[in-house]
Amino acid sequence: MTDGSGDGDDAATGDDATAGNGVAGGEALDAHRPRRRVRAVYDEIASHFSKTRAYPWPEVESFLGERSPHGSGSVGLDVGCGNGRHAGRLADIVERVVGLDASRDLLAEARDRSSTDGWSAAFVQGDAARLPLAAGSVDLALYVATLHHLPDRETRVRSLEELSRVLAPGGRGFVSAWSTAHDSFDAPTDAETGFDTTVDWTLPGGETVPRFYHIYAQAEFEIDLTAAGVRIEESFVSSGNCYAVVRTSE
Repeated sequence: MTDGSGDGDDAATGDDATAGNGVAGGEALDAHRPRRRVRAVYDEIASHFSKTRAYPWPEVESFLGERSPHGSGSVGLDVGCGNGRHAGRLADIVERVVGLDASRDLLAEARDRSSTDGWSAAFVQGDAARLPLAAGSVDLALYVATLHHLPDRETRVRSLEELSRVLAPGGRGFVSAWSTAHDSFDAPTDAETGFDTTVDWTLPGGETVPRFYHIYAQAEFEIDLTAAGVRIEESFVSSGNCYAVVRTSE
């Protein structure tokens, strides 16, 4: 997988409580462990990962290129912002950018990037399924290469519901997830459901770090978006990813 469109991967997302390896606390704790593991993985690989993620995806550039600059008080949100490569483009369009990620180390990379490149954003550690923003407060949102890291459908749909909740009337969101159409997977082209898998990240010393993915069939992707209450304006597959332009249903 290479940097740019089709790498299917940008950032971590998940529970923002302190990670731990114990099992005390029963099922309530167990339910959070996969999301904590995602965060721990991206903290571990953040520096090397960031070096391979230099440029915005063409599909993101196209989506943002179609948006007129928003006025005073406008807010852009990048859910799973990673090292900030897309948040910087949002900053060209809206007055205030919020970049959210579960990984502290990736957020540090994003802060360094914004300082070096001369744009500003509020970077927040948090959970895509519990966005720390008021309802209807976001004019333009990106949720790119992050949804597929959430370990169960309930949480994925909840995160999309959160995206719908924070979008302002007239606001737009751009969502992506890895697709069964990607060359890495041997899946039927007409698949209606996706599957769970792990994909290794190889560090410079040769150590491999497994990362969870839910690989979406396009039909399944649209079903989850609809279940979350967003309205799909456009849906397509490009470079092995499912994409959708969405807005609120109101």
